[in-house]
Amino acid sequence: MTENQLDIIKGVFYGQAIGDALGLGTEFLDKDQIAEYYPNGLSEYAQIIQDEHRSRWKIGDWTDDTDQFLCICNSIIKSGEINEIAFAEELNNWFKNVPMGIGQTVYKVVSLPQFILYPHKAAELIWKLSKNNNASNGAIMRTSILGTYEFWDYNKVANNTEKITKVTHWDSRCVGSCVVVTLLISNLLCESKLITFEELCQIADRYDNRIRPFIEKSHTLSIDDLYLDETTSIGYTLKAMSAGLWAYFNAENFEDGLLRVINEGGDADTNGCVAGSILGAKFGYKNIPLKYIDGIVYKDILEEKLNKYIEGLIKKCKPLSATIKRHQ
Repeated sequence: MTENQLDIIKGVFYGQAIGDALGLGTEFLDKDQIAEYYPNGLSEYAQIIQDEHRSRWKIGDWTDDTDQFLCICNSIIKSGEINEIAFAEELNNWFKNVPMGIGQTVYKVVSLPQFILYPHKAAELIWKLSKNNNASNGAIMRTSILGTYEFWDYNKVANNTEKITKVTHWDSRCVGSCVVVTLLISNLLCESKLITFEELCQIADRYDNRIRPFIEKSHTLSIDDLYLDETTSIGYTLKAMSAGLWAYFNAENFEDGLLRVINEGGDADTNGCVAGSILGAKFGYKNIPLKYIDGIVYKDILEEKLNKYIEGLIKKCKPLSATIKRHQ
């Protein structure tokens, strides 16, 4: 791998964690509340209000979103591959420690007795019990790492993403939105031209025709018009995807894009994870302000996991002269 590719992967890891930790500051707030608590906008960890919700975490700590990102990372490090059973085991071990902020879908699926051996069947059952209408953002918040694994093969990136998404989230909107994000990241890693709006729509159309309108919104509308703080849909996977894609299409740099997203409120830590990981891939670790990197409480843990992950990926990586397989 090239130095630039390593920098992009590091950008995805840190972008994820930073978006999570900073987004916690506006999570579940609407824009009026954000204006009250942060008159000039939230831009620093130290500004984060210590109300009943946020005071459960240290300033600069990430939430369950990045915990689950690291569960995927751990499963890859240990098994040397993308394996839904290995990830389910990591998720179950994390779940046993009664983590804060866990989403309802993940909670319901992991609680089922068949989860460890048959995670896909467990996820499908919970989805069917929702009358086939549960498309929450608990998968897209964690899956950006899958855009960096076997990134040279687009088909594998898509298949890997499908496998890991379906461990807890069966809905086609969840699967498709996660694949859109991971293929976007893998495209950036292949050092080719930036993936286009129409290419993203074509990827989405393979999974669910309800995804394309949200890609269109992220491409054509202002961020205000995404209504990320709308209380009835803040946990919707397509809202989180649109936040990340809006940042991809519009941000001039990492900080500008991430702050625009998190200051819209709603499920801001998840939106921050998606936007942060995409922006980390687009602009690279080297262009993330040091104040955000150094402010991460568990930076040492993140760095340790990143180094082990990259070590395994380098061993697996094919020569860069190999043909990059792309979705057609």
